Amino acid sequence: MQQRKKAHGLPSKEQVLEFIRTADGPAGKREIARAFGLKGQEKIALKKLLGDMADEGLIDGRKSAYHRMGGLPKVTVLRVVDVEEGYPLAIPDTWEPDDATPPPRVRIVESKKGGALKKGDRVLARTEEAGKGWRAHPIKKLPAAEQSMLGVIETDASGRHWLAPVDKRIRTSSPVKDIGAAETGNLVLAEPIGRGAKAGVKVTEVLGDPLAPRSYSLIAIHKYGIPHVFSEEVLAEAEAAAKLPLSEDKREDLRDVPIIAIDPADARDHDDAIWAEPDGEGGYRAIVAIADVSFYVRPGSKLDREARKRGNSVYFPDRVVPMLPEVLSADVCSLGEGEDRAAMACHLSIDKHGRVKDFRFTRALVRIAEVVAYEDAQARFDGEGEEVQLRNLWGAWKLLNKARENRDPLDLDLPERRVVLDEEGKIAEIAVRERLDAHRVVEDFMIAANVAAAKALESKASPVVYRIHEPPTREKLLSLKDYFQSIGKNLALGQVITPGLFNRMIKDVADPAEKALVMEAVLRSQTQAYYGPQNAGHFGLALGSYAHFTSPIRRYSDLLVHRALVDSFHLEQPAPKGSIPAHSGLSEQDRADLSKVTDLISVTERRAMEAERDTIDRYVAAWLAGKVGEVFETRITGVQSFGFFATILGFGGDGLVPVSTLGQDYFRYDEAAQALIGEKTGEKYVVGQRLELRLGEANPLTGALKFELPHGKGDRIEPRGNRPERKGRGQGRPKAKDGKDKPRRPQGKRGRPGNIRHQGKGKKR
Repeated sequence: MQQRKKAHGLPSKEQVLEFIRTADGPAGKREIARAFGLKGQEKIALKKLLGDMADEGLIDGRKSAYHRMGGLPKVTVLRVVDVEEGYPLAIPDTWEPDDATPPPRVRIVESKKGGALKKGDRVLARTEEAGKGWRAHPIKKLPAAEQSMLGVIETDASGRHWLAPVDKRIRTSSPVKDIGAAETGNLVLAEPIGRGAKAGVKVTEVLGDPLAPRSYSLIAIHKYGIPHVFSEEVLAEAEAAAKLPLSEDKREDLRDVPIIAIDPADARDHDDAIWAEPDGEGGYRAIVAIADVSFYVRPGSKLDREARKRGNSVYFPDRVVPMLPEVLSADVCSLGEGEDRAAMACHLSIDKHGRVKDFRFTRALVRIAEVVAYEDAQARFDGEGEEVQLRNLWGAWKLLNKARENRDPLDLDLPERRVVLDEEGKIAEIAVRERLDAHRVVEDFMIAANVAAAKALESKASPVVYRIHEPPTREKLLSLKDYFQSIGKNLALGQVITPGLFNRMIKDVADPAEKALVMEAVLRSQTQAYYGPQNAGHFGLALGSYAHFTSPIRRYSDLLVHRALVDSFHLEQPAPKGSIPAHSGLSEQDRADLSKVTDLISVTERRAMEAERDTIDRYVAAWLAGKVGEVFETRITGVQSFGFFATILGFGGDGLVPVSTLGQDYFRYDEAAQALIGEKTGEKYVVGQRLELRLGEANPLTGALKFELPHGKGDRIEPRGNRPERKGRGQGRPKAKDGKDKPRRPQGKRGRPGNIRHQGKGKKR
């Protein structure tokens, strides 16, 4: 080994790598320790350092002689950057972005026992060369590394820059070590750099003004990693797919049938349309026509991989992030009025009792007679005009509704609010969405078609992507039982729990305010619906088999159901030879491992819901920022040991009242009663209680609200409005009396069911 002057102290990773690179002999732990003059505890620290470097893929793991890795080590840490054809694609977690050589993309092959990896996951894996590429076999999943940070640049009095996070879960600002082109007040993306005292962040992208219109949804898009830009290759493939000629081969010609699409007034895409006429026996014949997306989006194409990665469209008040490029989602696939369109037709035969006694599926050509807004359809049906088609639809729906009532699905009539924006992107109003019979008409037709799709595939023993909603867990039922006891009601758990049981309990409550509270409690007791290949029924709808079939433009689950129907009922229409795959049914890979795909799209659905909810919170906080200091009539929606949550009546803004602001009394948390009770005064704050609260803080960047008791009650918190610029790290956050940070609202403790919705297409969620 070459002679070199001994260094002193534990070396850095860079020094270790340089030593290994220049060594002309063995470079094991002993040689490294000798070269850097390490003794005692320093050798122990070196062992840990070398272990960390091996885990990170910087060196191999052979302790007798370490080697710097020029390609990929046999065992390394990988970070998933994409999922294609169900296989995660990853790059080395430590690859520097400014390296001259781009990082290799590694295909991860998971065992059947392993869970589906998703974008951003880190995994320790064994790698091997496969032809001209690489593949890896996971050893274990690792904790998530620090992701890109989203925040606002702030500057303190000394001129130092700080990154103030926009995520309410992150409590402190971070020093900016590399500000790049950003300026004070900019919304930026940054990544962590350095360690210890040198730790900070490096700005990687400037996003602009955090309070400008459209910024709130942009924050959510980046925070949740929602893909929102289509590549040139995907756009080119969508353009090519849009030019596929419509053929009457294996298509039923329904262009003369006056099928009607009923949608929101501002809908840009139309997935579905309906038609009905009496059958002469007291029942109806009906057609539910659904956009034939599977004809244009073929398995194995780049377009399909992008749609799968997105999983669904995401709807914000100011924009839609579509699952498919607009040339398909808003044009060729959309069932526009007067246009010849490809459709998947579900023919239903409804008897006089509202039961679907027969169904069949065909590929069809349709020409939508009319696109009608919900409000217009309702007004025309209620009018005196001769609206034959609408009256037929209402007649068929009344039968379907009769069957629905006999089934007795969960009936939670909670108000749905929508955010309406003006031309500048600011909130014009937050209003309760009116629930019309027209909404129920479309909803029940869609449910009937979804059930028919599931049963049709079951009859052919075909793979089914079920929409599954399992009954409440015992833990949630016990919590609900405790709540009912606190309001003087009883929930007996020895009986079979059905949706009808909840409906009867709700119906027994006379007071409208108390009824709303009971419905919210029942809603919180429900499990999260998901997609899966193994049927477990749909508890909420009281259905044994249910699949999503009616929205393939905006949900990948529905596209998979369409493909299964194409295979099962021999509806294939091969594409002409070219760059577009010929087959439009399920791929063999999807058939073999459908659970991996359904896990993925269940995750993307939850991601979209969280992003939409976060964005609404920010819009509401922006709306309220100018009303800090005003007193509002509120209702307590959730209680925890650290305080209670309250929502503004008739509006929906949800915020925290910290327990430290409730006065000098000590408040005991009664979990069963969902109450905070003062030990000396007996003062009580309980779920459902109405009280006046003053708005103490509204932060549009995080969506957080804080309330306080009106003047003269509790400890006064000075109104802070739109959070003035902080002058240093960690400042601007209220402190409790002991000097510690007051607890923030934890994730998942929102205290409300999240029933504020924006204006947009949301009729069949």
